[in-house]
Amino acid sequence: MTLKTFLWACSCVFVSKAFSQTKTDSIPQNNHSVIQITKDSVIDGKLITPQKSIPAVIDSSRIKNIEDLPEAAALDKKWLDELYSNALFDTVYKSVTELKYEPVYYPQLSTDTLKARLKRLNARTPFNVEYNPSLESVIKNYLKHRRTSLERLMGLSHFYFPMFEQEFDNQNIPLEMKYLAIVESALKPRARSRVGATGLWQFMYGTGKEHDLDVSSYVDDRSDPIKSTTAAAQYLGRLYRIFGDWDLALAAYNSGPGNVNKAIRRSGGYKNYWNIRQNLPRETAGYVPAFLATMYIFEYAKEHGFKPERPAFQYIETDTVHVRQMISLDHVSEATGIKIEELQFLNPAYKLDIIPKVDGKTYVLRLPREAIGKFVSNEEKIYAFANAEFNQREKPLPQLFKNDTQIRYRVKNGDYLGKIARKYGVRVSQIKRWNGLRSNNLKIGQRLTIYPRNHGAAPKPEAQKKVVNTEGKQTYVVKPGDSLWTISQKFSGVSVQNLKDWNDISGNKLKIGMTLVVSK
Repeated sequence: MTLKTFLWACSCVFVSKAFSQTKTDSIPQNNHSVIQITKDSVIDGKLITPQKSIPAVIDSSRIKNIEDLPEAAALDKKWLDELYSNALFDTVYKSVTELKYEPVYYPQLSTDTLKARLKRLNARTPFNVEYNPSLESVIKNYLKHRRTSLERLMGLSHFYFPMFEQEFDNQNIPLEMKYLAIVESALKPRARSRVGATGLWQFMYGTGKEHDLDVSSYVDDRSDPIKSTTAAAQYLGRLYRIFGDWDLALAAYNSGPGNVNKAIRRSGGYKNYWNIRQNLPRETAGYVPAFLATMYIFEYAKEHGFKPERPAFQYIETDTVHVRQMISLDHVSEATGIKIEELQFLNPAYKLDIIPKVDGKTYVLRLPREAIGKFVSNEEKIYAFANAEFNQREKPLPQLFKNDTQIRYRVKNGDYLGKIARKYGVRVSQIKRWNGLRSNNLKIGQRLTIYPRNHGAAPKPEAQKKVVNTEGKQTYVVKPGDSLWTISQKFSGVSVQNLKDWNDISGNKLKIGMTLVVSK
């Protein structure tokens, strides 16, 4: 056998063995595992004998260099933006006040099919869902022009509807009343109308107080999903006992019992909503059709091909804990690792993102279930941390910040408080306090005063200048008008780069009186 043939045979055996290896995890799962050497091997050019063993060390880059999946991060941002956007609320509000009842071309839903579905829906609900051309117009208009916003609302409904249904069931309110929150607020717990109605159920200040919804500098119970739903159920129950009709109760919820009574009088005593609608305020006239159209679309969403996106968590995946001391959502975020935007979504009643401690009142913190244990197990430490932070913040701003650390930030499209806070290393509650903000709403172009977290950082020590050794070397003292180039011309064979290298100079600036080495 020739040498060439022998080498070729050896290479074939080596390749065969290499490709017959079973693929395994290259990173050991146990810090104490070792790589056993069973025969002489060459590693990094060194011969390793069987007597040696090499301890396995987990690559540190496995932790330090991990990154989020860009696609998932983008979806997460969209979800958080959606939670804090009022655009959907404004769209729903506008659609109710500007409803038109002209025929809408939508061949995907025939009139006969709609009639049949409304009849089935009418049979299982106490609302009057009988077909009429005006309702058909609203339904087809929503199907044709509001598909995207309705899918968003369907996604949000997975979180809110279970709590609505539970409360309505407790107070014997029709479960379909949950769709009213979509018409009222587009499921935005901090939604605020032009006249000051606030929350999922859009309570005015006086009506909220009447139903024990507390409104203070720190807390607005009208934005609390549970408390406001309880109040809405009580109020709707009272209205139904007055009118004996759920359609009229809906109309009275929107415009007040007085306006409904006026409409009944002006219509000659009719008590069917559709017969008195022309005598109601414009917004209320579109209110019940919008409610019934929303009910129909949600009940027949599958038949119309809607594909709602589910939120990051379900209502059943959250729980509450009673707060025993004053604490901010920023503190909770740091302690539990839950994003501040998610905490704000789960706890919308706290106007300044601060949960107060008031004698005689009980305040709760809603968290994802996986964070409840972490919070309860470390309550004392978390409260101590929060207390220390509050004590530090009580100092007036001039003592905390210098004028030269203040910046003015202009709000851009896509900005929200949590995003800006993370950018400058501060808290959402701080930005709100510095700028007198009562809510999380921002406007494009709005100017914010921000004090970055490094406001108290000590100045960086000046780098020590390197001492150039001039012993035994020719030197030159810089005079007015000198530059590196003019000095290099005074000494044969010396270049500008030589002067920089010999004197440890990075730029071109010279100081009068500086001593330069001008020989090697």
